[in-house]
Amino acid sequence: MLKFLINLFFETSEKKLAALQGIVEKINSFEPAVKKLSDSELRAKTEEFRSRISNGESLDDILPEAFALVREASVRTIGLRHFDVQLLGGIILHQGKISEMKTGEGKTLAATLPLYLNTLSGKGCHLVTVNDYLAKRDRNWMGPVYEILGLTVGVIQHDMDYAQRKAAYSCDITYGTNNEFGFDYLRDNMATTLEQCVQRELNYAIVDEVDSILIDEARTPLIISGVVEENIDGYLKADQIVRHLQIQKDFTIDEKAKNAILTEDGFTKVEKILNIESLYDIVNMEMAHQILQSLKAHFLYKKDIDYVEKDNEIIIVDEFTGRLMFGRRYSDGLHQAIEAKERVKINEESQTLATISFQNYFRIYKKLAGMTGTAITEEAEFSKIYKLDTIEVPTHQPMVRDDMHDIIYKTKKEKFKAIINEVVQCSKIGRPVLVGTISIENSEILSELLGRHGVDHHVLNAKHHEREAEIVSKAGQKKAVTIATNMAGRGTDIVLGPGVVDVGGLYIIGSERHESRRIDNQLRGRSGRQGDPGSSRFYVSLEDDLMRLFGSQRISSVMDRLGIEEDTPIEHGLISRAIEGAQKKVEQYHFNIRKQLIEYDDVMNKQRTTIYELRRRILEGRNLSEKISEIIESVSTDLCSAFIPEKVYPEDWDYDGLYAAILEIINIDNDYLKGFKDLKHRDDAIDLLKKMLKAAYEEKCKLFSPDQCRDIERLVMLQVIDNKWIDHLHNMDELRDGIGLRAYGQKDPLIEYKIEGYEMFQSMMRSFRSETLNLFYKVQIMRDGENIIKEKQKKSITYSGSPEVHAPAQRRDKKVGRNDPCPCGSGKKYKKCCGSMK
Repeated sequence: MLKFLINLFFETSEKKLAALQGIVEKINSFEPAVKKLSDSELRAKTEEFRSRISNGESLDDILPEAFALVREASVRTIGLRHFDVQLLGGIILHQGKISEMKTGEGKTLAATLPLYLNTLSGKGCHLVTVNDYLAKRDRNWMGPVYEILGLTVGVIQHDMDYAQRKAAYSCDITYGTNNEFGFDYLRDNMATTLEQCVQRELNYAIVDEVDSILIDEARTPLIISGVVEENIDGYLKADQIVRHLQIQKDFTIDEKAKNAILTEDGFTKVEKILNIESLYDIVNMEMAHQILQSLKAHFLYKKDIDYVEKDNEIIIVDEFTGRLMFGRRYSDGLHQAIEAKERVKINEESQTLATISFQNYFRIYKKLAGMTGTAITEEAEFSKIYKLDTIEVPTHQPMVRDDMHDIIYKTKKEKFKAIINEVVQCSKIGRPVLVGTISIENSEILSELLGRHGVDHHVLNAKHHEREAEIVSKAGQKKAVTIATNMAGRGTDIVLGPGVVDVGGLYIIGSERHESRRIDNQLRGRSGRQGDPGSSRFYVSLEDDLMRLFGSQRISSVMDRLGIEEDTPIEHGLISRAIEGAQKKVEQYHFNIRKQLIEYDDVMNKQRTTIYELRRRILEGRNLSEKISEIIESVSTDLCSAFIPEKVYPEDWDYDGLYAAILEIINIDNDYLKGFKDLKHRDDAIDLLKKMLKAAYEEKCKLFSPDQCRDIERLVMLQVIDNKWIDHLHNMDELRDGIGLRAYGQKDPLIEYKIEGYEMFQSMMRSFRSETLNLFYKVQIMRDGENIIKEKQKKSITYSGSPEVHAPAQRRDKKVGRNDPCPCGSGKKYKKCCGSMK
């Protein structure tokens, strides 16, 4: 009855799919004619379609015939024919929606249909995957389908240089990861010439595993950063102090919020160790911060769970995929604190040079679509943040996998014992088993226990990922036992070997529930593909992090009242629902974090868009003289507004302040400046200042050739805007860090952030305009100007393989560190005082 009412009053997936069925039938009607075409005639169809589009036909008009063409190309090249459900998935993707297709239903093949269609406009399309391996695999696998139709296909890899990236982006279709696409966008907006830019206009993208990229990874913005000199020894000292502190007595931790707080006893103890009067005196603020970060490093971030030590470096482990995140570093000194804890080399802190959230990067595309096996649980978030509808596509064959109730134990020890017994029993009858874990640590514990029982098995985690494709390809063979972190849950297809169907298919064992239901569903989805038999079950203990933090109290009290022993399991639907309730709590918590991130980043996004549009105009050299004229007019108005306010009599004008401000920009005769005293109207003063600045600009231009002048204008504006933007990003970070305290004053932190952020941006733009003029008026060519300009242009953006650090941040003052006391005597740190205005 409930399903009937939902179908009656709501726009369900079934209704949406019914509306598309006619298009599928039309595609199928073209199949006989398309089959008769030769290979050269197939290729010629692409030019015919492009011609029809240029003559006014829409992509929707061409869709049925184009999809039929791609299906035939696929049959001829890779031997795969799109099912009708894959046609449905392709239509949904073309419409700019999310297509939920279960594991093994052929999402990779379905994507070829809308990619081919949308590239006919000549603007290029991107297929976004979760890792380099899948990007390369899918490009090589699907490449022949496009190539027989006359299209070019490229792939972006982590270690590619500028020329390789440029070539890949110039192709009709480009495969790559979300990180590489995003970082290339940021690098393009740091380029000093158009030739250094690699991306074209962001036209159409299909995001594979869309929930992983747009939901799970959305909490971490993309950041390109440069190294700044910081107090490295402070982290070593903080690490030594923390090793002498006692939990509960000297400090407390909040595992849910991942936060640590010193108690009163802790304050006293630290102050005694440091022999200081007050830890929170302004001169000790940096040490206080480093101690708190060190507490987090020791008690909230665990080796082989949150990070691994590899080649004397700390590498973060992605909690959702289980993969190593090379080049990524924890921010705000946490990474340095972990390095001190693990006794590896401590690297310098970094300064943000460019940043964007995944939400705002992908919203730049003119059209965005996504596909995954698990999107329905996040349908509301996709709709709210990305304006993406989600449609569930039916499976080609009925799903027969048996998803059994969870089994819960009191302790981890008993849980692991039960898992090992289950794997041993399956191994005896030849049934393949995939054991999923959420951490490297647990995968190695289970591996050791299986080894003791003499069970041959493979381990797939971030430490042992080199043979990933080989291990996964054999995981469905008879007697195969595979232990894998979440990295085996994305983009892999496990095919059953001979005789496996007879013993029940692939058995999925989850050794722990993940915080996200989607990750659990991804693991389950490894079994039961294309109508295959299979089963899944999760083993849970009250000592698991999810249960311990979010859901075990009620269950634990029930077990105690019933007198259930540690080795006695509980299996009931109520238990599974209680665990699901705990997961929903965590998902809501993370949703709030993502929502807050995008609300704050939306403020930055408007500013970022303004700066990047201005940079692009400068790079393209469009009307630079006109831009200088605009700057002169704005600077003239800004200065007069500051020193000759409206509704103030001329005798009260601040002539001295105005003269001093003008002389900071341009070296001009003092007697000429005194002409302002003869004026009676503010507008006349603005006009006089404009004439002075324009005359100086024209005189300066006479020293160079027209081409030299344009190059100097471009280089000056780029240098100033980049320096100002970097400082602004730092100042906005500082504002964001402290804005939450406004809530204590009954003010909305977000509104305060918007107001102050806007004022800071306007101040930054005023500073950009005045400094641009100042630098242009003072620029000197010491030798042949063409050589100087060419040398400047040689400094291209690097592609070092590390997305986090691509250029050194320039120090503003070699004698004063950013965290040193400001020499002006204010008592503040230099970076928060005079350094913030440099």
